Amino acid sequence: MRTGHFTETYAEQVRLVDSNVTWTWIAILIAALVLLPLVAGNYVVSLASAAMIAVVGAVGLNLLVGTTGLISIGQSGFLAIGAYTNGLLLADYGWPLWAALPAAGVVSALISLLVGVPSLRLKGLYLAITTLAFAFIVTHVILYAEDISHGPNGVFLPKLTAFGFDISRDRPFYYLALGITILSVLAVLNLSRTRIGRAWMAIRDHDIAARVMGIDLVRYKLLAFMMSSFLVGIAGALMSLHIRFVNVDVFGLILSIEALAMIILGGIGSIAGAILGAVFLSLLPEVIRVFFETFGDPSSATYTTYVYEIRGIVYGVVIVAFLRFKPDGLIGLWRDIRRYWSNWPLAY
Repeated sequence: MRTGHFTETYAEQVRLVDSNVTWTWIAILIAALVLLPLVAGNYVVSLASAAMIAVVGAVGLNLLVGTTGLISIGQSGFLAIGAYTNGLLLADYGWPLWAALPAAGVVSALISLLVGVPSLRLKGLYLAITTLAFAFIVTHVILYAEDISHGPNGVFLPKLTAFGFDISRDRPFYYLALGITILSVLAVLNLSRTRIGRAWMAIRDHDIAARVMGIDLVRYKLLAFMMSSFLVGIAGALMSLHIRFVNVDVFGLILSIEALAMIILGGIGSIAGAILGAVFLSLLPEVIRVFFETFGDPSSATYTTYVYEIRGIVYGVVIVAFLRFKPDGLIGLWRDIRRYWSNWPLAY
């Protein structure tokens, strides 16, 4: 058993995982995810797909909020941009999926400069309000630009195939979402170990000290906006493929709040925490449904009428509980459990 943590070379310092046991568990997890559609029904597969879309979006938001320290509550706007870009390119212009999907991320990244440039001198609450205003602007532009976005009528996605598989079906789409999720997580993990990632962390910890050290704040802040928005745009494109119909009503303010709640619950600044928070919050409505089916009457007027209010109350209670008792989030809880197990029976 290891009694300490130390590194002797630079390669050991920047490697993704410091234990072969961890690699083994990661391989087991990936194998389980690959085999899941073979043993689970369509409903479970659809829930898993939605959770992986949330993971991509949460990991992207964590780059901006957790790694760089720039608070944003306008992610619903970038999700809408990615979803509409993907949907319009597929439905109106006949683009192939392999081209429309990354284009959604690129368009979202480029448009992020519109909010990134004016926000360079803003911090904290002022930056959060600016990004929130941007989300409202995106919503109104989509509604009134009917010649381009179809306005309030939305966009119906056509039947799509990729590599000979029908993406509109649950299982092929699941594997598409799984592949993109794995690539996104690996990209963010590697990006965090580079000069860019270390510059973002320096800006988060103290931007004035970072500037004194020679870090170009304008360049790296804009790069953080672009990289985060690229991943969020990809998540929006996956959402459009998952729900098959893109409408502006889907991308309300609640999506931005849920995205921020995911990284708070998981642990701000931690990629693993963002993943845990996204999965936890994505599956929480299902847990509520199972709870009512087990201990109550899901067909009762109270549940059917106030189901969204009940979900909102549970969200609020969970967030307040974590902020009060476990501010490090789920990743902090996992570290405590792992530390306790490593030190048992001498743990206290």
